[in-house]
Amino acid sequence: MPACFTLSELAASTGTVVQGNPEKQIMAVASIEEATESDISFIRDRKYAHYLDSSSAGALILTAELAEQCAGSCLISTNPYLTYAQIVTVLNPVPKPAAGVSPSAVVADDVMLGEGVHIGANVVIAGGCSIGDNTIISAGCVIGAGCQMGVDGLLHPNVTLAGDTCVGDNVILHSGVVLGADGFGFVPQSSGWYKIPQVGRVVIGDDVEIGANTTIDRAALGDTRIGHGVKLDNLIHIAHNVQIGDHTVIAACTGIAGSAKIGSRCQISGMCSIAGHLTVADGTTITATSFVINSITEPGVYSSGTTIDDHSSWRRNAVRFRQLDQLSRRVNALEKQLAKQLDES
Repeated sequence: MPACFTLSELAASTGTVVQGNPEKQIMAVASIEEATESDISFIRDRKYAHYLDSSSAGALILTAELAEQCAGSCLISTNPYLTYAQIVTVLNPVPKPAAGVSPSAVVADDVMLGEGVHIGANVVIAGGCSIGDNTIISAGCVIGAGCQMGVDGLLHPNVTLAGDTCVGDNVILHSGVVLGADGFGFVPQSSGWYKIPQVGRVVIGDDVEIGANTTIDRAALGDTRIGHGVKLDNLIHIAHNVQIGDHTVIAACTGIAGSAKIGSRCQISGMCSIAGHLTVADGTTITATSFVINSITEPGVYSSGTTIDDHSSWRRNAVRFRQLDQLSRRVNALEKQLAKQLDES
């Protein structure tokens, strides 16, 4: 049976105020278009206010302003989107596997396991590791020698932590994450390329979530460091010695080259490319598909690249783009000629 809560119980758990029937029974969260009598939904700004009359939801999450227009039951919130997320969490508790070590797991004798730890099938944990209380390590994960994990962690199936990786408390790693693979470091020589040993670590702060198939390389020397509260989407690559500040969020398919320093509370959209050995100021927003080749020293919103256009227009503009330098030189020459004529007149 799905969990069922009254509006008053949901209000108590989210710090909101009930308007209407406090005993209204809620079983699920649904979209405003599809919600039924046993569901709760949300409206976070006035442009969706027309749903107040048309939605069949049993209750809504609204701002105080919108609640004045609501004839039914609602929760009044200063942040309806956050309240929605909190109620989804309450109504959908994540099942927790029983503590213990699967018979098929291979755990070195000197590994330190905290209380309530779950080790799933076919997990391998090498010597010298420490796993904090109530951490869940799902099937097929591999944890190299000397790794440290904090409390309340969750490793989804098939996560890899290379040796000496440090992971903080309350960290979620989704399937396919690789922490601590060698950084991409080679020195050219006459016979080809000489591999530079990567002898540093990856250090992950507390309350971090890393999406599926994201990779974070170990440092050449020192640490590749991900700050507290950082959220990384799927399919991101973070190279050796990168530093990412607290509470920064990065969307999918972004790549960050070696030794870049990303500030705190930055928002980096999908498919961005960030060159190495530069800095990005705290509080910076970078829009999708941007290519960052110089340091950003002042917070703000930054973009690069061209947006989609019909093919014939795009081809013409691409040709003109290649002519910009020549055009600039011609304009400068004309300005000088005009200035000379004005001086002579």
